[in-house]
Amino acid sequence: MIPVTTFKGRNVALFGLGGSGLATAQALVSGGANVTAWDDNPESVTRASQAGINVADLRGIDWSKQAAFVLSPGVPLTHPKPHWTVDLAKAAGVEIIGDVELFVRERRAHAPDSPFIAITGTNGKSTTTALIAHVLKESGRDTQLGGNIGTAVLTLDEPKAGRFYVVECSSYQIDLAPTLNPTAGILLNLTPDHLDRHGTMQHYADVKERLVAGSETAIIGVDDSFCTLIADRVERAGVAVKRISKRSPVADGIYADGTKLVLAHGGASELFVDLDGIPTLKGAHNAQNAAAAVAACLVVGLTPTEIVQGLKSFPGLKHRMQPVGRRGHVVFVNDSKATNAEAAAPALSSYDRIYWIAGGLPKQGGITSLAPLFSHIVKAYLIGEAAPAFAATLGESVRYEISGTLEQAVAHASADADGDAIASAVMLSPACASFDQFKNFEVRGDAFVQLVADLQDVTMLVDTGNRS
Repeated sequence: MIPVTTFKGRNVALFGLGGSGLATAQALVSGGANVTAWDDNPESVTRASQAGINVADLRGIDWSKQAAFVLSPGVPLTHPKPHWTVDLAKAAGVEIIGDVELFVRERRAHAPDSPFIAITGTNGKSTTTALIAHVLKESGRDTQLGGNIGTAVLTLDEPKAGRFYVVECSSYQIDLAPTLNPTAGILLNLTPDHLDRHGTMQHYADVKERLVAGSETAIIGVDDSFCTLIADRVERAGVAVKRISKRSPVADGIYADGTKLVLAHGGASELFVDLDGIPTLKGAHNAQNAAAAVAACLVVGLTPTEIVQGLKSFPGLKHRMQPVGRRGHVVFVNDSKATNAEAAAPALSSYDRIYWIAGGLPKQGGITSLAPLFSHIVKAYLIGEAAPAFAATLGESVRYEISGTLEQAVAHASADADGDAIASAVMLSPACASFDQFKNFEVRGDAFVQLVADLQDVTMLVDTGNRS
């Protein structure tokens, strides 16, 4: 845990006592703050009270005596309308911040030179975050990984010299971190997302811009118009900018030329690494992720050799285009995190011959947007509630069967792929939520991995944790 000492002896109101919220309350208490916490969920309030946190309805506190209001990032700050606690804090002139802001203040207070890489973007941020942390760890650096990727940032080890932080930041977290100042700030891309919480695409982009605007070095993907304009603005404001692209050369930064990453500076360019042969970094989207990781690792002092070694040993992000097993010419790929068509597209575009397991609880729009990638699919194995609708979309374009269950789909797809003389992939990339048959996409992905492990003569590339 990182004790939040910057509010020692001061009153802090806190709302939101889920996993990260409770951790934040405990970090504040550990650092000596006088915390009053609340949640709309009575069970969360009870759990916090049992953990020793002072709980009280924030409608009844004296807001004029609060030094800060710490809000869980899952609670609306602005749209569709501010949460009632936000209105109370604003009326009293109390600053509203989140756990990432508390972290950056602790870092500034105790170890301002500890390297800090912050990552955001609409797509790819979890993979990029995991990749950077892997490269740092493989190089022998003391590395802390957290934030939106699943580990609350205040549960990490406390800042000290030589300790590296890699933190994934959602737009909600950035909105609550007004002094966010990473050593290297990464903005990968921007497409419409979370507009119910940000109102407009422009406001969403403005929030994301804050992460790179406060960086010592900003690493910005310039393959969309919003990010291109942000890169120009941030640079004019005096921030060092490294541009990255998955499709076009840049003057100062890193770009992809097919599978090759090219380092460009001062009008000259040189090959940095060829990603061909790294199965966990297949596809143009992963070229962008890798370019961002390379740029960030160079900024914080790694050598090219250390970076290349780390890229080559990257095991992949669990449940995201994750090669989990191999049998002869067939690779088994777990892409369970692809819970809609847009998320499934990168995996489908990265392999030429796919035995595709898809379906579950359908999302609006189905898989019609994937039609340009149907030529990559040898056969589809449809499961769950979406199976009839997906079958109608595939029509005569793609061979398919309605397998019904994941177990049947894996058995049939693996048998069919074995009969294919050409290298191919058996891929779970559902383009659907999991809730009709599984608790979440993690459980669905783990089930796929175990079913692959139970097949005969498969060499597993991951540890299932369940095998004798």
